[in-house]
Amino acid sequence: MRTAAALVAAGSLLLTTPSAVARTPVSAPASEAHGTAVAAARAASEGIGFGPCSEEQDLPPAVECGTLRVPLDYTRPDGEQIRLTVSRSRATGEDPATGRAVPRQGSLVNNPGGPGVSGMYFPVLGVVPGWKRLAAAYDLVGYAPRGVGRSAPLSCADPTTFHQGPAPAPQHPSARVKRERAARAAAHARGCAERTGDALRHYTSPNNARDLDVLRAALGETRLTFLGSSYGTYIGALYATLFPSHVRRMVFDSAVNPAPERIWYRNNLAQSAAFEDRWADFRAWVARHHDVYGLGDTAREVQDSYDVVRERLAREPAGGKVGPAQLHTAMLKAAYYDDHWPQRAHALSAYLKGDPGPLVEQAEEHPEAAAEAENTRAVYLAVECNDAPWPADFAVWDRDNTRLARRAPFETWDNVWTNLPCAYWPAPRLKPLDVRAGKGELPPTLILAAERDAATPYDGALELHRRLAGSTLVTERDAGSHGLAGGASACVNAHLTAYLLEGRVPGRRASCAPHPAPEPSSPAA
Repeated sequence: MRTAAALVAAGSLLLTTPSAVARTPVSAPASEAHGTAVAAARAASEGIGFGPCSEEQDLPPAVECGTLRVPLDYTRPDGEQIRLTVSRSRATGEDPATGRAVPRQGSLVNNPGGPGVSGMYFPVLGVVPGWKRLAAAYDLVGYAPRGVGRSAPLSCADPTTFHQGPAPAPQHPSARVKRERAARAAAHARGCAERTGDALRHYTSPNNARDLDVLRAALGETRLTFLGSSYGTYIGALYATLFPSHVRRMVFDSAVNPAPERIWYRNNLAQSAAFEDRWADFRAWVARHHDVYGLGDTAREVQDSYDVVRERLAREPAGGKVGPAQLHTAMLKAAYYDDHWPQRAHALSAYLKGDPGPLVEQAEEHPEAAAEAENTRAVYLAVECNDAPWPADFAVWDRDNTRLARRAPFETWDNVWTNLPCAYWPAPRLKPLDVRAGKGELPPTLILAAERDAATPYDGALELHRRLAGSTLVTERDAGSHGLAGGASACVNAHLTAYLLEGRVPGRRASCAPHPAPEPSSPAA
């Protein structure tokens, strides 16, 4: 989901008509199942030659690294191969509270989302107090999915041109701006094809799920224990549908709506609507702490203060580096994670009082991070554009998002510009898989969701719960931070630990009270 670099149902919107959809979608041939079996058998024989991680990977000595060989094209398992980087920290085997020996339960594999995000740092969580019990029983395994980082990396543009410095971000763009952005999106899509060639078509969510099964085999596991967050839940849902007999335990943390008709255009519309509500949550919190930040004692007044900041930055970028687009990217993180609220409110407050330093620190783009950011966006686009049909006529995007922006201006058009290259995508489109599992087809699975999550709106968790018989849904009520596993809710974490360590779930549904809102911090501090 949108966007990995940053990343309410929209039923009232006009939906895309078949004539506006780009290219006829193609279904996955049955030979891909055979190709996956061939690749998995080979991986089980070869294993992964783990050893010290390179300095470039910047991981602590306790983490070891290796590579996994997978087919670029699963219809040709003996054809071109690509290598995915994998990281692991071995199970400690010792209960952190009692010091008693703990039996090893195998590998816990993580995908943190995206598309386009690396999970190589996941094993580092083993030293965090909230993860030590899991790290005692499991090898913690992370990996960089195909296209990400050093795993057959994708690129759509020269990274040195990726960050262009201060930029505008109109919430209601003019016709001229729309034409310019459409032309830029088309050029970006061409760049993806020119830099990658025919291989571009093989960077898809179903192939990510197949790679996961090859990784399972290479780790020596007959069944997979998996924790997927955000977009990682969609990979997990595809895996559960394609390889149900290979599932041991599976956690879906902040679930993407897997309904085929929602992948991905309609999911992004719903996301933009949900971000408006989450942005309102942030503004209401700031208003409650007007005595600290001085940005207004109502949500409307806080919005007015924010608009003043945007207008000033449009005239004169802060520090010559931060314009409205950079401001928006920084504030979007507050809509993802409420632990960013004090920082962001402080930055806005300080800027309006004449100190742009905190805002520049939080919002400026860093040239040294441009290559990683460009790679992330390239993989994001390749996967989402390849996965499903998208409207090919900009008039459809314009109609739907102009209407949506009237009630949800905060994120709507920024979301459009992120995804618009999919309108001009040169590679074939897949027909999304119908994710589902009947009664008894899967062992119990666990879905974690926050009611006010904007990046993956709550209806996605409800839909996944309906589609996977035997799943359990744990809801953090009236909360909206994205990604719950190991987060601020002790209640959610207790359910997660009980499931992964004991296979225990709290019935069909359970709920947790919201975690406390963050405490404000004084700008003077």
